[in-house]
Amino acid sequence: MRGRNLSFNFDGAPVLQNVDVDLRWGTVTAIAGPNGAGKSTLIEILAGVRRAVAGTVVRAAEVALVVQTVSAPDALPLTVQEVVLMGTWGATADASVKIDARERRIRVAQALDRVQLADLAAAPFGNLSGGQRQRVLLAQGIARRARIFLLDEPAAGLDAQSRERTRAILAAEASRGAAVACVSHDEDSIADATSVIRLEGGFRVG
Repeated sequence: MRGRNLSFNFDGAPVLQNVDVDLRWGTVTAIAGPNGAGKSTLIEILAGVRRAVAGTVVRAAEVALVVQTVSAPDALPLTVQEVVLMGTWGATADASVKIDARERRIRVAQALDRVQLADLAAAPFGNLSGGQRQRVLLAQGIARRARIFLLDEPAAGLDAQSRERTRAILAAEASRGAAVACVSHDEDSIADATSVIRLEGGFRVG
């Protein structure tokens, strides 16, 4: 994935200014910087959730976006397995290629196993902790066979063990050839990353 000269304004105030990004296959990129530096905005532009006022983004493969706060009503009538299954909807770039029910089940089972949530497949999604919900969305992207993973503060609010588990999952996806980028204030996550993009005042400084 590549972004060039990305700029974004909010209520007329510049949030990002001429930022270049290269996310390479098989790597984990940390996006770091102080609050208000434009990190989350950059992730959203890369994912296509927001549109830059200037610049271009080239996405060479499917993208999975994992947001910081995964909210869901307590009574949401969806299980963990069903949320992950959504990742297989329209999961091929070639519309002529159909995924049958057996292939979908295999993908979902493999994805839940990789994020260590197979034992919660039948649990209501709304009953999960914040960290578990993030891992379910990661599994959704894995089931979709996404090759680009974009995460906004995946370590926020998690205990040390959960942060370590998330880092290991992201490293494993990178080792399989995915391009992974995550906004982070977590020093361990930043230190473990293959490369670091640092933002300050909307500019890239590293």
